[in-house]
Amino acid sequence: MKLNRTALRTVDILKLVSKKPDGITLDEICEQLSIPKTSAYDILTTLVHTGMIHVAREQKQRYTIGLTAYRVGINYTNNMDFISTIDPVLKAFAREVGKTVFFGVRADDEIVYICKYEPENPIITTATVGTKNPIYCTSLGKAILAYSQEEEREALMARIHFKTYTDRTIRNRTDFLKELELVREKGYALDARELEEHMECAGAPVFGPDGTVMGAISVSSLYKPTEDYEALGRTVCKKAVQISKLLGFIGKI
Repeated sequence: MKLNRTALRTVDILKLVSKKPDGITLDEICEQLSIPKTSAYDILTTLVHTGMIHVAREQKQRYTIGLTAYRVGINYTNNMDFISTIDPVLKAFAREVGKTVFFGVRADDEIVYICKYEPENPIITTATVGTKNPIYCTSLGKAILAYSQEEEREALMARIHFKTYTDRTIRNRTDFLKELELVREKGYALDARELEEHMECAGAPVFGPDGTVMGAISVSSLYKPTEDYEALGRTVCKKAVQISKLLGFIGKI
């Protein structure tokens, strides 16, 4: 897949500027992102014109995030209003299972943790809200991709670069496709210490009113040889079905 360099630079500039509430100069942007000044200036001029970035015309112009970017963010938040519906259910679920519960969505070939719910005495997990992990070695990612549209799944599979994190990490397309088939048979996915040696997770897909997969929920904890993770997976699957119905899904998984 060929990516447009200017578009990538634009995104990088927006990310950098958004982290600088006091503003950042053109020189600082060029230095931190290793972008030629002429290229950065052209991108910034366009972003200022569209309102994505605001410029304070002082002795040295300083750039801050603009009103249009804020509105885009608000629109995204509004589209995530369903979180308020599932929030109490997942909080109660975390207390019920005594483990950390996540809700995540797909971002290209990764999953993003949108929500995190912990029991009273949580086991520390490295994943935090907003962080990303590969789709092929997380229960969230497997659950989402297994139930995505076939055309969408095939296009994504072509972009995945398999990296080994533990001895149990899936290493190739063939094994991953077999894993996704197994997920569809069971209704849930397992991360059998594929991302982190000491963590095991079980995840299941969450569907919206139109039947498309919106994301997934997962339960994460330190690995215990005595724990029945298949049973945990079935529990997570039941909760995911409950949440899907709560969100208006009336089909059959």
